[in-house]
Amino acid sequence: MTALRPIPAGSTSIAVLANALSVDPPAGPDTVVSGVTLDSRSVQSGDLYAALPGATTHGARFASGARDAGATAILTDPVGAQLVAEQGVVLPVLVHPEPRAVLGHLSALVYGTDRLKMPLIGITGTNGKTTTAYLIHSALVALGRQVGLIGTVETRIGDERVRSVRTTPEAPDLHALLATMAQRGMDACVMEVSSHALSQHRVDGVIYDLALFTNLSQDHLDFHHDMEDYFAAKASLFTPARSQSGLVCVDDDWGLRLAGQSEIPIDTLTTQPGGLADWTVTIDPHDPHRFVLRGRGDELHLVSALPGAFNVTNTAMAAAALLLLGVDGAAAQRAVLADPHVPGRMERVVLDDGRDDLPAVVVDYAHTPDAIRAALEALRPVTAGTLVCVTGAGGDRDRDKRAAMGRAAALADVVIVTDDNPRSEDPGSIREAVLRGARAETGGVTVLEVGDRREAIARAVAIAAGVEPGGDAPGATALVAIMGKGHETGQEIGGEVHPFDDRAEALSALEAAATQLGEASA
Repeated sequence: MTALRPIPAGSTSIAVLANALSVDPPAGPDTVVSGVTLDSRSVQSGDLYAALPGATTHGARFASGARDAGATAILTDPVGAQLVAEQGVVLPVLVHPEPRAVLGHLSALVYGTDRLKMPLIGITGTNGKTTTAYLIHSALVALGRQVGLIGTVETRIGDERVRSVRTTPEAPDLHALLATMAQRGMDACVMEVSSHALSQHRVDGVIYDLALFTNLSQDHLDFHHDMEDYFAAKASLFTPARSQSGLVCVDDDWGLRLAGQSEIPIDTLTTQPGGLADWTVTIDPHDPHRFVLRGRGDELHLVSALPGAFNVTNTAMAAAALLLLGVDGAAAQRAVLADPHVPGRMERVVLDDGRDDLPAVVVDYAHTPDAIRAALEALRPVTAGTLVCVTGAGGDRDRDKRAAMGRAAALADVVIVTDDNPRSEDPGSIREAVLRGARAETGGVTVLEVGDRREAIARAVAIAAGVEPGGDAPGATALVAIMGKGHETGQEIGGEVHPFDDRAEALSALEAAATQLGEASA
């Protein structure tokens, strides 16, 4: 992220930072810092190096390298201060018992993001964060705004794009990005806010003008103790320390609960018939993509550009957010209808040769039971023929959801269970858990196991295309849904990341099927 740091517009003295921490300033002459980083490899001249305790080592062990790279001061805990002294590093050291907990606020002081005038929109929830963020971003761009975007797929500052490492950056990188956006004249920033980021103080020092909650379902229970802990992390976004106002979808019990306990002014939204909320959605009975959003005197006639009831919700949330940000109703209606491209979210993969005898292929990031179920429920009505689902589960992550993911995938006619990102786990044991869930479902679903993901995708397309047995109605009426990795361009196996893109593999599989069909008809 250092490439997207702001041009230093000033500097902050160590004395000011010490005062913010309510600790005595380091002995010796005062010094200044113009940047912050917690990665010793990213230190630039004038930086405050945050030497934090980690899972395997302490960041203070790299203090000498940070000094040599140009760091002018260090933030650490008492253990880190001792490690710095043992290395003979002579730099001002700010000592705090929980340095990570104060890092965001110090970063805000250094980068001047404690006084941002640029509106900030933060989106949290289990599913829908990325899509809703892109919908708001594309709508604001359609309105002629210069907009920043921070999320799972990428970071955007106007036309500049950088691939994201994580959904929400570490606090120093986040504040540097926001300062860069302000310097470059962005009119607003839309960003995803993960539960990890909220729990790990990554968004500390950021005050969102509007916070959105989409939904909550089982995920990340390898990190959170239980669903209560997961919910508490999400709910912390809706407090005065982090947001000024909120928009909460109350279609699930978690949303209703959040709306009832929020510490900031909240608008509610529902898509349920007869539901009570500040914003209501009425879906056209003849076209499930068309709907009317009503609330606070506005009535918007909208169309979801993406399939599925959940994308109606995402579109409605985006539209309501625009209105709450002060956009005129007519302008918001036009802007939301701008065609968004959301990488790896219900993304179609098609050949450019215009063939009409091949199955449709959709790549989606769905990696929770609810997301898989919702995606397949959205695709079933538009699939006249065989619906084939390719899915797997990630290693070193919430194990309890794997069988439920398999059960959700069994909404398809054919389920091919394959590897996702096995990471350090045995891939076969992960597949077995997903298979157990898929095979528990009745109704004639065909369940196959193909460990190699490239082969699994090729097999799915071949079945849907009719060049391999397995589909009842193959060809142009069939559809392949490839779930789990979405926009990702790598597959992590045994600690090594191999280049892999579901979209590229799907395209190759379609080309192979086209060739086989051509040979068969020759």
